[in-house]
Amino acid sequence: MAHHPVPTIDISPYVAGSESDRDDVARAVDRACRDTGFFAITGHGVPEPAIDRLRAEAVDFFALREDRKRLVERPADRISRGWNALRDRSLAYSLGKDTPPDLQESFAMGPVAVPDEPYYTCDRARAFFAPNIWPDGRPGFRESMESYYRAMEDLSHTVMRIFARALGREDGYFDDRIDRHSSSLRLIRYPGRTEGSEPGQRRAGEHHDYGSLTILRGDNLPGGLQVKLRRGGWIDVVRPEGGFICNIGDAMMRWTNHRWVSTLHRVGLPEGADSPDRISIVFFHNPNYDAEIRCITADGEPARYPPCAFDSFYVDKLRRGSFGARQTPATHTAADRG
Repeated sequence: MAHHPVPTIDISPYVAGSESDRDDVARAVDRACRDTGFFAITGHGVPEPAIDRLRAEAVDFFALREDRKRLVERPADRISRGWNALRDRSLAYSLGKDTPPDLQESFAMGPVAVPDEPYYTCDRARAFFAPNIWPDGRPGFRESMESYYRAMEDLSHTVMRIFARALGREDGYFDDRIDRHSSSLRLIRYPGRTEGSEPGQRRAGEHHDYGSLTILRGDNLPGGLQVKLRRGGWIDVVRPEGGFICNIGDAMMRWTNHRWVSTLHRVGLPEGADSPDRISIVFFHNPNYDAEIRCITADGEPARYPPCAFDSFYVDKLRRGSFGARQTPATHTAADRG
């Protein structure tokens, strides 16, 4: 399987350059989103030491005994908070594919400093603004995650403004649709030791992301990210030194009326039976849960979808991947999301 040179885009000219520089960055992003929906970014301004600190905290947390991690296990209603055990999720099930559970464990958090206001505390908001769960005695873990989350908030806001320009809109087009965003941050450990894996089992089964934008910082190790090309075939994606891999999700594909593509991707298994563990840090940017997703169309182009609120199509996909293929999400209530 070949490595695919997804375009690497230096976004610093958008932040500090001229209008012409901003247009160049937007055009490059538009081309990438039309092609595979994946691109790498550099010039993002996120300090490397902050990324290294969070990765080190993730390694230390995942090395804890299982009984310690179970103290912060994901809630029974399966909101995306806290620790997910190994083989607890099956992402391919979000596409209706019955596959073995994914070979990964993870820890997830959502928005920080959530106001005590009805928008954030009503039943509809629970899937997006449930309280975070933190392990006792590990203040550095919480501090590193919250600091990184805030850095990703800023970075994703910049990328969403680039998206708006790339789509021929004012840079602030998405601003009032993401000012109460419902994003999440997930630390993932993909175990290096994979002997005994079942046929068809992967570290993450094939899936689309569901939201607006994903920003990934993963180790460049065997058994990494694989993307399916539109012309067919899977390719390996390698992150550039100091950069992030970005991709759009189903919400953005719908928003752009399929001008941009939300692409199938997965995380494969390493060839060796005992490779190093792989750590990924993934920020899933989502708009406000009640943001209207109205297709942005070219002149005379019909809309593929009627307008709808973001959460009306998001939570079902998220819940299916969260429960996994060998459980029965259809038997749970609408509040069982995350």
